[in-house]
Amino acid sequence: MNVRTHSLARLAAAPLVATLALASPARAEWVSRTVDGIMGTRIVVELWSDDHAAGERAIDAVMAEMRHIDTTMSTYKPASEISRVNAHAAQGPVKISRELFGLLETALEYSRITDGAFDITYASVGFMYDFRARHRPTEQQISAALPAVNYHHLRLDRATHTVRFSQPGVRIDLGGIAKGYSVDRGIEILQKRGIRHAMVQAGGDSRIIGDRFGKPWIVGIRHPDRKDEVIARLPLVDTAISTSGDYERYFDENGVRFHHIIDPRTGHSASAVRSATVLAPTATRTDGLSKTAFVLGAEAAIAIYERLGDVDAIIVKPDGKVLYTKGLEPPPAAEPDANAPAGSK
Repeated sequence: MNVRTHSLARLAAAPLVATLALASPARAEWVSRTVDGIMGTRIVVELWSDDHAAGERAIDAVMAEMRHIDTTMSTYKPASEISRVNAHAAQGPVKISRELFGLLETALEYSRITDGAFDITYASVGFMYDFRARHRPTEQQISAALPAVNYHHLRLDRATHTVRFSQPGVRIDLGGIAKGYSVDRGIEILQKRGIRHAMVQAGGDSRIIGDRFGKPWIVGIRHPDRKDEVIARLPLVDTAISTSGDYERYFDENGVRFHHIIDPRTGHSASAVRSATVLAPTATRTDGLSKTAFVLGAEAAIAIYERLGDVDAIIVKPDGKVLYTKGLEPPPAAEPDANAPAGSK
């Protein structure tokens, strides 16, 4: 094609392009999707996009990352990287990906922060529970496995990117932090694509960027016993939030509740609180710290959160009392005016 012919073809095509543009203009809108089953939970992504198709592609990328993390870190998948570690790390160092190594380092950091209340080696006992089948280990089985529950048994070598266990019987499970990590990865993916207003949720772990154009996102915290009732509604912008409760995966037996948050000191379900909601800059942080209260109790956990400085929490105790960190304490109720006439407001 010569230059003149090419120019004419361009001019001839121009009206068609203009017509198509007018027929289907890019339109800014909220785009959302919900997918069940990844990491054994419900994944929700909602975002504001200048173009619907671009928004859908961004959500595709988030879901692909969620599936990658599930494939890598699920103990329910025999071929996963974490399953390979559990199978071989007691025999010697196992080389692992940079991603998994970094998350194990973060898990150990939270173990130190919480004085061992968060401990991914809980799985040395925890793997014997099956909440769907209503099965729990015997006291003898717990006693035999409990010496393997100690985060100090987890040895990381940064120079070689390897992990090993210091004794047989140790298992790890990232269920207490991987969902939060996946939410943070989802947010990173959206931000790299230019998304500035979004929410990514994996089960009880969520992170929000931006607002809803002048209005905050409203997140409700459910009552531990009545799923349709909320104990608080929080207006949120640019933050992460995780709620852990004894009502998520559990069964009751002879008046005792057995649930998925295991006390690493005893091997039994932790029962110091009913639910704990934690707010912090990242979902990895909120996920990793939300189980602390179940093991240490509300007051001790709040003391840790206050000391950290970037964490707030709402905790429901077994007696139903709700405790708050200072940053979330509701304002005190106004005292009635003694001089006001009866019936006045």
